Parts: sequence; C-alpha cells; structure tokens
Amino acid sequence: MPPNPSISAALKVFLVEDSILIRRHLATLIATIDDARVVGESEDASTALNGIAATEADVAVVDLHLAHSTGMDVLTALAQRGRPIITIVLTNHSTAAVREACLSVGARYFFDKTREFRLALDTIGGIARDRRAGVTRPDGWDHV
Repeated sequence: MPPNPSISAALKVFLVEDSILIRRHLATLIATIDDARVVGESEDASTALNGIAATEADVAVVDLHLAHSTGMDVLTALAQRGRPIITIVLTNHSTAAVREACLSVGARYFFDKTREFRLALDTIGGIARDRRAGVTRPDGWDHV
C-alpha cells in the first residue's frame, strides 16, 4: 500500500495573533517540532481566513484579541467551513465563560497564554506525531 501523502506531509500551522513578538516566538518554537511548520500569519480575522484557506492549514492558533476584529470571528467562520481544521485558542482572556464560549463555537483546544503556553506547543507536537503515525481519532483529529 503506498504511503498516504497527507500523513507524511508536515502539519501546516497558521498563526492568528495581533502581537508580532508573540507570532515570532510561536513560529520559532513551532519550527522545533518535528513534522510541523508555520505556513502563514495574520493579525486580523479577514487576512487570517483568506490565508488559512490559501495555505490549506491543518491547525489555526488563534488569539482572541486581534487588530480590527476578534478571534471569535475567526473561530465562528472556521467552524462553518467544509474543510476540517483544528483550532487552538491561545489567549490571556482565559475565564471560564470565555473558554466555554470558544469551545461552543468550535475551538478544539483552549489555553491560557500565561500559564499554558508550553502545553499549547506540546499539543501541536502531539497532533503532528499522531498525524505522522497515521493515528485516526473518532472525529478525525482529537489528540488529548
């Protein structure tokens, strides 16, 4: 049986974050994850949605505070797309109500930027490892 190219290809990650410093830091750290690469970045919802579609990203790491928009706009629009994408919220706005709101519109994971930054990166690494190994979850993507 020939190898599945979607499994052997690197996990494509798109960063949606208004802070250039945080985007650069995330991109640098994701570059150290085997079989994961950043395919695009944006500081606003509109550019992010266009970039995610153009790059066919597998994962979107989304902050809730964006230039001229919110991460909720991104989450809502991505949930309505036909193509599945893993959405990871990484934010400083980590109250229980905000977490619930994000999960209810389709976020797969939700992390506090201050306390769970490393856990978010470990989750991306786990998703990349599962994909490389050909692990299929019941919904096609769950890792934890």
